[in-house]
Amino acid sequence: KGMAMRKLRSFNFAAFRGHLGSRGMSSRPPTAVVMMNMGGPSTQEEVHPFLHRLFTDRQIMQLPMQNILGAWIAKRRSPKIMKQYAEIGGGSPIWKWTEIQGKKLEKRLDELCPESAPHKSYIAFRYASPLTEDAIAQMKKDGVKRAIAFSQFPQWSCTTTGSSLNELWRCLRESGMQDEFQWSIIDRWHSHPSYIEALAGRIVAGLNQFPVEDQKKVVFLFSAHSLPMKRVNAGDPYPQEVASTVGRVMEHLTEKGLNNPHILCWQSKVGPLPWLGPKTQDAIKDFKKQGMTHFMAIPVAFTTDHIETLYEIDLEFGEEAEKMGAVFKRSPSFNDDDMFVKALADIAKSHLERNELCTKQYSMNCPG
Repeated sequence: KGMAMRKLRSFNFAAFRGHLGSRGMSSRPPTAVVMMNMGGPSTQEEVHPFLHRLFTDRQIMQLPMQNILGAWIAKRRSPKIMKQYAEIGGGSPIWKWTEIQGKKLEKRLDELCPESAPHKSYIAFRYASPLTEDAIAQMKKDGVKRAIAFSQFPQWSCTTTGSSLNELWRCLRESGMQDEFQWSIIDRWHSHPSYIEALAGRIVAGLNQFPVEDQKKVVFLFSAHSLPMKRVNAGDPYPQEVASTVGRVMEHLTEKGLNNPHILCWQSKVGPLPWLGPKTQDAIKDFKKQGMTHFMAIPVAFTTDHIETLYEIDLEFGEEAEKMGAVFKRSPSFNDDDMFVKALADIAKSHLERNELCTKQYSMNCPG
């Protein structure tokens, strides 16, 4: 992170545009908005490479002989995961939805921030195509000078945003492009008012799937990707930031007269070691024993549909809930939701107007 902090520096758009004279916006080099996420395999053939990159990343999990054991786990899990992707259409839709969000974001930012226009979105996935090195190579071809690394994880974790940014700095260094772009970072936005409003809108849309007479008894299951307790105990801020999102959105909903019972729970545990709990499916089971019958899962840390929503929540949790005799639904993901795109634009606009490099929190190295 030391090299990264040295490479982050402010950018004077007014002076830069002044050098361009009277040329129109279309002839200006674009301001890059690099949308960073874990990604997902778009086809069956991409499943094994995706898992191999995932399980050999020590920032996700630390294994003995990581390159050997991680590769073995990836090979062992690939057939099972391929079957899961087959059940949701053959691959992850995260690339499709991120691309749609990016194109909509470009248009909004060009309107909101003409000083830094034109804006162009680039996708930089950590474990699947298009990879980070693909994004920066295209940026260089496009003549980009100013770039914003925009994490698509609302809540910071060293295993997600931290790993993605470290991969960005590594790719820049190894490609000799350390000085090619002037960077700033949007590293977290878990409590931004526009994001909270967009999330509340998805919850209301999800609640409307239930008959009006049942809506007040629906238990909100805010479900986020879990994290190894080793990372939590080392001080990763992710659990607190997810909890902050939940608290803010429930305050927002309460003001609108929606004060449903709710809980923050966790999904997608991998391996035998302890992970953050309670598990989402265990929460359904335990509350059903208490006499609660209606549940809605709310993907609180995801910005698009992918295997965790379409397979794990919709199919696995849905089937378990049905066996228990519970009524179970999920609030829709953001995908191409205009309120969410507005939130992304508001976050980026605020970042550009403040001419900030990153949040103060980013200057702290990941603990542990």
